[in-house]
Amino acid sequence: MNDARADDTGKLVIRSILGITVLLHGIAKLTGGVGGIEGMLEGMGLPAALAWGAYLGEVVGPVLLLAGFYARIGAALIAINMLFALALAHLSQIAMLNDQGGWAIELQAMFLFVAVGLIFTGPGRFAINQR
Repeated sequence: MNDARADDTGKLVIRSILGITVLLHGIAKLTGGVGGIEGMLEGMGLPAALAWGAYLGEVVGPVLLLAGFYARIGAALIAINMLFALALAHLSQIAMLNDQGGWAIELQAMFLFVAVGLIFTGPGRFAINQR
């Protein structure tokens, strides 16, 4: 496999896994709503309507990544969503380790930083519009 093809295949795998795993959270929001997020936002003095942004970051963003259609925008939506998730639900865990010795927010950090990486690298050749 040549280097360019391997690079594009790697980007496809990375964006597919990020898209699928974040979309599963989005499906839970579609079926269960965003009431819990609304409460957290109001508790921080922010408008509850911002909770609807979870649908952008957990449904629209992952679908864009999976399709490779404006994937950088999809990755940005996921990254913004993860920043909100960290601020609303995981801020107290940033300096903590879990029972197995891993970072307490390792999943959230992985979602955030893989999304940021995809913003910089783009979706690769195996995408609808390669942007």
